[in-house]
Amino acid sequence: MKRDRILLFIPMYNCEKQICRVLDQLDDRIRPYLSEVIIVNNRSTDDGERAVADCLGQKPLDIPVSLLRNKENYGLGGSHKVAFRYAVENGFDYIIVLHGDDQGHIADLLPYLRDKKYRKCDCFLGARFKKGASLEGYSRFRTFGNKVYNILFSLVLRHKIYDLGSGLNMYSTAMLKDGFYLKYKDDLKFNYCMILGSAYHGHKMYFFPIRWSEDDQVSNVKMVRQAMEVLRLLGAYLVDRKGFVEREHRDDLSFRYEAEVVCRYGYGETDR
Repeated sequence: MKRDRILLFIPMYNCEKQICRVLDQLDDRIRPYLSEVIIVNNRSTDDGERAVADCLGQKPLDIPVSLLRNKENYGLGGSHKVAFRYAVENGFDYIIVLHGDDQGHIADLLPYLRDKKYRKCDCFLGARFKKGASLEGYSRFRTFGNKVYNILFSLVLRHKIYDLGSGLNMYSTAMLKDGFYLKYKDDLKFNYCMILGSAYHGHKMYFFPIRWSEDDQVSNVKMVRQAMEVLRLLGAYLVDRKGFVEREHRDDLSFRYEAEVVCRYGYGETDR
């Protein structure tokens, strides 16, 4: 059976304290399933790039790793667009998204990488609120709010939704080739748009339970404002589904979603 080419994409924004812990997750159990790793720095203001260089210098991985820097601050959604393009243009079969703030655990994917269950789906999505998941440092109020939104999205989409956007997801690049996601929000709302768009296009979605922990991370979510904006997105989709997925949602249409290579490891030589 042909071995899948799987790209691991780690978005990084001010994750200097956590990024080495994320790279440490790529142990002997995980690495055999990965073909390449890209860390996409979204113009961080901390010293995360040096942290990556120090970490990989001390503990080199036996798979190719590239550190990329976005040419502009594209937001989390924009970094996804950079990585999705990289995955498609370089012939990968799947792309895993693991946030660089060390809240998710890539080992939660291991059972599905072993039994190839992800092959049956277009979107294989980590869920913090599905039975079997565990949350640490997450308030009951936030948990309740997320579950309410999951119910609302489930009713509108007629598909059981267990999480609107965790930091551990996996996508088939075959689904990404037509670029349906390029008009979606470039900020934290990108994942909500992806859920709505995937439901409209009939992409096969499967949610798997994950462990989630919050310790020294700094949240970029303004809860009340974010909640209202998510409701507006869902309402717009409910009123006009086709119009929603075809509409331009970005605030800055000048973004080209380009990144430069800062350094590369494991390609035969190291470029800095």
